[in-house]
Amino acid sequence: MIKSRICEILGIKYPIFQGGMAWVADAELAAAVSNAGGLGLISAINAGTDAVRDEVRKCKALTDKPFGVNIMLQAPNAAEIAEMVVEEGVKIVTTGAGSPAKYLPMWKENGIKVIPVIACVAHAVKMQAAGVDAVVAEGAESGGHVGELHTMPLIPQIVDAVDIPVIAAGGICDGRGAAAAFMLGADAVQVGTRFITAAECTAHENYKDKLVKATDISTIVTGKTQGHPVRSLKTPFSRNFAKMETDPNVTPEEILAFGGGALRKAVQEGDENGSYMAGECAGLIKQIEPAAAIIEDIILGAEKVMKERMERLV
Repeated sequence: MIKSRICEILGIKYPIFQGGMAWVADAELAAAVSNAGGLGLISAINAGTDAVRDEVRKCKALTDKPFGVNIMLQAPNAAEIAEMVVEEGVKIVTTGAGSPAKYLPMWKENGIKVIPVIACVAHAVKMQAAGVDAVVAEGAESGGHVGELHTMPLIPQIVDAVDIPVIAAGGICDGRGAAAAFMLGADAVQVGTRFITAAECTAHENYKDKLVKATDISTIVTGKTQGHPVRSLKTPFSRNFAKMETDPNVTPEEILAFGGGALRKAVQEGDENGSYMAGECAGLIKQIEPAAAIIEDIILGAEKVMKERMERLV
C-alpha cells in the first residue's frame, strides 16, 4: 500500500486529496472521499459563512474521518470563514488565491493543519517560511483557475526547494498520473475533475455527462486577458467568452458581466451558458462511479504501474 508522511500528518489512509472545487465540493462528496480513505474537502466559496458552517456540520455527521475546508482568501467573507473553521473544530484547511499568513497564528494555536495551493517555487518557499504544514503544487493542466507552469516540471522543482510535504495537482486522473507524481517526489496527489463524476457528487448530470464524453482536446483556457485564466470544457459559453476576449469592441466590464455566476449555472443547473471547469485529464474519465472506486483505481493503479514498470525498466 502506498503510504507517505502526509498520511501520518493528517491521519488519512491514502495520500489522495479531493479538490476543494467551488459549488462542487460539498459535505456529501467530502464525506464520501474521507470515508474511502482520502482527504475530502468542502469548498468555502459556495455560499455565505452560515451555509459553509452547515456543510461542515453535515460532514461531521456523515464521517468520523479527517476532512478539511478549502478557503479562497480573496473571498469577501474569508475572515469570517477563517474564524468559523476554528469555532467548528475543523482540523485541516487548504487555501487559495492569496497568502494565509495572517490567519496562521490563530489556526496553529487551534491545532489546524494549513496547506496552501501554490503554483511556483517562490510561493512554496515563502509558505514554508511562514510555517504551513504542506503545499499543494498545482500545474496548469488543472481545471478552474490556472497558473503558467505545468505539473511535470513544477513538482520536482518545488520538491527540491522545500522540506515540507508536496501534494501534486493538475492533470492527475488515474493511477498512471499519480505514479508519475510520486516518482517526481510528491507525497500525495490532489484530484479534482474526476471527483466531479463521483456518484456522491451533487453536480448536475449534464456536467458529469460532458466529462464522460470529453476527449483529449475538450478543454480551453479563457480569461488570460482579464488576468484570471480558467480552464474549462469547450462549450458555447467558453467559445463565446474566448471570442469576446479578442474583440476590441467588447469592454472588460462586459466580459466580466458575461462570466458572472457561470460556474454555478453549470454545477447546479447544467446550463449551456455555464462554465464547466475541467482539467486536461477529462478525456481519461469514462464513467460515473463511487468515490471509493475512484480512490481505489488511482491508488491501486499507481502501485501496479510503479511495480510493473520498474520491473520492466530496471
